[in-house]
Amino acid sequence: MQAKKGDAVQVHYTGKLEDGSVFDSSANREPLGFTLGDGNMIKGFDTAVDGMTLGDKVTVTIPAAEAYGERRDDMIIEVPIEQVPADIKPEIGMQLTLQGGNGQPMPVVVSDLDEKKITLDANHQLAGKDLIFDIELVKVN
Repeated sequence: MQAKKGDAVQVHYTGKLEDGSVFDSSANREPLGFTLGDGNMIKGFDTAVDGMTLGDKVTVTIPAAEAYGERRDDMIIEVPIEQVPADIKPEIGMQLTLQGGNGQPMPVVVSDLDEKKITLDANHQLAGKDLIFDIELVKVN
């Protein structure tokens, strides 16, 4: 059975960066289930699964533009240090959540700080990176 847009599919996958480091995997977990073409997966992953036949295994490289996009400078936010709540002791690499303009939570990472300001990066951690996925189609409905 061949997977096509609108099908409910399940896949096992391992996601790697170009240096070979694994950032996510379904190994030792249930397969990942999603509806092909519904927009819930990154474009390149969806495209890779479309047309696979049950049991197929593929390795695909998904360019950043079809994954989490390129890194954007407008997603870097500088905040005066006095605006940081007193109970937060920021450190480089610390993950925080801000409230976006529409009330939605916006995850950020502290990318720099000094005595006057804190720099927050709201880019997705995989933005700007080409991703390599090993994918196995295990179920098609």
